Amino acid sequence: MTDIPAPAPYRVLARKYRPTDFAGLIGQEALVRTLTNAIQSGRLAHAFVLTGVRGVGKTTTARIIARALNCVGIDGKGGPTIEPCGTCEHCRAIADDRHVDILEMDAASRTGVNDIREIIEGVRYRPTSARFKIYIIDEVHMLSTAAFNALLKTLEEPPEHVKFVFATTEIRKIPVTVLSRCQRFDLRRVEMDVLAAHFRAIAAKEGAEIDEAALRLIARAADGSVRDGLSLLDQAISHGAGAVTELQVRDMLGLADRARVFDLFEAVMRGHVAEALDMIGDQYAAGADPAVVVQDMLELAHWLTRLKITPDAADIAAAASETERVKGAEMAKALSMAALTRAWQMLLKGLAETRSAPNPLQAAEMAVVRLAYAAELPSPAELVEQLRRNPPPPSGPPPGPRGGGSAPGGGGFTEAAAPGRIGMAPAEGPGATALKLAPAPQPTPLPPMPASFADVVKLFGDKREGVLAVQLRTGVNLVKFEPGRLEFRPQSGAPSDLAPRVSRLLSEWTGRRWTVSLNLTETAQATLAEQEAEAEHRRREDAANHPLVRAVLSAFSGSAIELVRDLAPLGGEGDDEGDAVILDADFTQGEEDA
Repeated sequence: MTDIPAPAPYRVLARKYRPTDFAGLIGQEALVRTLTNAIQSGRLAHAFVLTGVRGVGKTTTARIIARALNCVGIDGKGGPTIEPCGTCEHCRAIADDRHVDILEMDAASRTGVNDIREIIEGVRYRPTSARFKIYIIDEVHMLSTAAFNALLKTLEEPPEHVKFVFATTEIRKIPVTVLSRCQRFDLRRVEMDVLAAHFRAIAAKEGAEIDEAALRLIARAADGSVRDGLSLLDQAISHGAGAVTELQVRDMLGLADRARVFDLFEAVMRGHVAEALDMIGDQYAAGADPAVVVQDMLELAHWLTRLKITPDAADIAAAASETERVKGAEMAKALSMAALTRAWQMLLKGLAETRSAPNPLQAAEMAVVRLAYAAELPSPAELVEQLRRNPPPPSGPPPGPRGGGSAPGGGGFTEAAAPGRIGMAPAEGPGATALKLAPAPQPTPLPPMPASFADVVKLFGDKREGVLAVQLRTGVNLVKFEPGRLEFRPQSGAPSDLAPRVSRLLSEWTGRRWTVSLNLTETAQATLAEQEAEAEHRRREDAANHPLVRAVLSAFSGSAIELVRDLAPLGGEGDDEGDAVILDADFTQGEEDA
């Protein structure tokens, strides 16, 4: 019985078609040109840092650099070259990840200073067989601060036989002291048409038939990442069993049909809510993710805005489909810039709500409903133009609404001829032909401002802030007062937060901003309590000097004035002698005579 050999393990496309030289590195022309000139002129830096989003080729580029610097050619006598041979011992060993002089470290799992000490110790020794000993540190931003500091001196003055290549997706997390010692290369996102052409060539090598529209969908979903796109292409080929169509890719990615997204957006902008909700329900039943539907509408709003600003963008964009070019141009002409920018803002908020909502479908539907109703509202410029053409009557209730034509450039918008209110809403929901007016609210009159500091203290008493009223009456000396501004000098027993509390309450009660501050330098008045005591003392002295009062005090020995109170004049108007003074006397003797 013969043994059946086991089939070779399958290698995913992202590993199978990983570039082995600079010629296979797509979308990074600036990097390739710089390294080509550096290698040809011998101006090689001792450290490189490669940054970019995931899947653009940072680690692949680091390995290509290691191969280019150590390749010796087929005859074994070559030097650093931009086109590694791929057949010499060093090229094969690097491709198989078994070269002893090419040390690759994952900084995400080895972040400590002890790991860097191993590198520093190994730098002192020359390479075993290669021309350069190369250290490739992936995700270098994960190193600790101590590890970066330990690497600084070696990174600045490494031996001639050592090269460092760092790769990272978070360039801002790398200390500036490290970046200043490296030659930096920013790997760009690969453009969609370049990705589509690359995937088309790989699909042909794999013997898979894939539609052009499906390739564009995969390239668009890759978002500039070659590795992500190859993973999606691998999945699509398996999903379609070698024959991949656009519909299959949409089902696989959970995307909505592009033409149906145009129909949905058009229905929403025309205010047809029921039709739009039916479309979302159909797409959801077909497997489309509600968040992806909202995101497609958001991208469509951006695309229409671009076409509105630069109509030639439809002809320039090679990746745009026929629907995007033809129907997009028609919709961009019909919609106003205000409607498009408003749709962008509302869809952006709706996308965040859809992604975080417990029921994404409901959140997407509510976002569509809000946008449909808002699409029927006139823009502020249209409202101003309506008020300019039809000024409101001088008096009387505003006239009722009447139907109007479409707003200029507003495709599906309605216009009300009746002015009288800035905030307008559709009378019967989206698609209505008239706008319903509501009376403008009357402003609420503001309470009167205190005219003096005594009025301020009285206001605190009326508002049942008795503690603050007592503190203002007995614990502060007034420096300056005017409505809206108060300066005083607090006494030793006054609380430290008296001024901000008084300012906040006065602003709240009067409806106007009050500035209350401390003034410790200028002359201050006596406290209100002291002023009242002084006034009472003067009243008693004035009462004691009155002839009638003196006669009473002399007639009744031991009597004293306890209370002085003003009454209405006894002699009528103009009678200067008619002031009455009531005396409450405590007679210590002669009570029977009284």
